[in-house]
Amino acid sequence: MKQRIIKIGNSKGLRLSKSILERYNIKDEVELIFEDERIILQPVDIPRKGWAEGFTQMHLNDDDKPLFDDVFEDDTFEEWQ
Repeated sequence: MKQRIIKIGNSKGLRLSKSILERYNIKDEVELIFEDERIILQPVDIPRKGWAEGFTQMHLNDDDKPLFDDVFEDDTFEEWQ
């Protein structure tokens, strides 16, 4: 698909139609990827998307326990006083 480059102030830009924005779930930002003479626009994904559901599932599976105690038996706290 060809798209015209437009003047925006002292810069130039690319206008994306509403249908493209909706189809690719583009909100306010895109990531530019420069690869082999190409510029790829990629929607910015939500950081940590799905983490809350993952942690909930870990808890339901009883898989959210520490791997080791946070205090070791041979620790002495005298040096911290």
